[in-house]
Amino acid sequence: MISAEEFLRRQPPVLSESPAVFEESASEDKDVIQEEDSVDRDISVLKNIAQAATQSHDTPLTDLFERDAQRDKCQEAALRLLDAAQRPSGALHDRLVQKEFSEEVIEQVIARLIELGLVNDEEYARMAVRYCISRNMGEMGTLRELKRKGVDAYTASHAVADAREEGAFVESAYALAEYVAKRTRGLDKQVRLRRLWSAAGRKGHSPDLIRQAVYDVFDSEEEM
Repeated sequence: MISAEEFLRRQPPVLSESPAVFEESASEDKDVIQEEDSVDRDISVLKNIAQAATQSHDTPLTDLFERDAQRDKCQEAALRLLDAAQRPSGALHDRLVQKEFSEEVIEQVIARLIELGLVNDEEYARMAVRYCISRNMGEMGTLRELKRKGVDAYTASHAVADAREEGAFVESAYALAEYVAKRTRGLDKQVRLRRLWSAAGRKGHSPDLIRQAVYDVFDSEEEM
């Protein structure tokens, strides 16, 4: 048996840590604490951004992601339709509705396509008017055709008015009268006139223009 005093004397001396060691340890603990605080702040910022986005759209974030996916699909469908044929915004809207996209998404996509110049109702209307005149159509017939193609009434009326000021429908009426006169030459005049008036009605010509064309085309033909 040894005494307590002797046991203590046999123990190795306890080495006390130097101040430098304590300072280094404290510095490492401080860095860890600062790093954890930085992470907490980053997480807090992300939470605030997500919350602000949700509040500004008044919808959950998951709904925003789904809406973006739907917009991408809608835009792809719209581009395929435009690749097949040029269309005004009204006709494009109707086709996208048939594909069951939401009204909000369709409006966003069409607005973007208009901004990019891929949809231009005014240019489409002018092109459609030229096409109608090439088929010897009249003013009312051209308006009907533009409406059928999805051009809005305001744009259609302006395009038709421009063509009227240029005298395009006068030329179209005369072209129709000459076409019918050529195709019916040798028939009774009353039969020829009935066919002309029938064609003029289908193509939407003004009666006044057709009467003038009858006088200048058929009567001059008889005189010759």
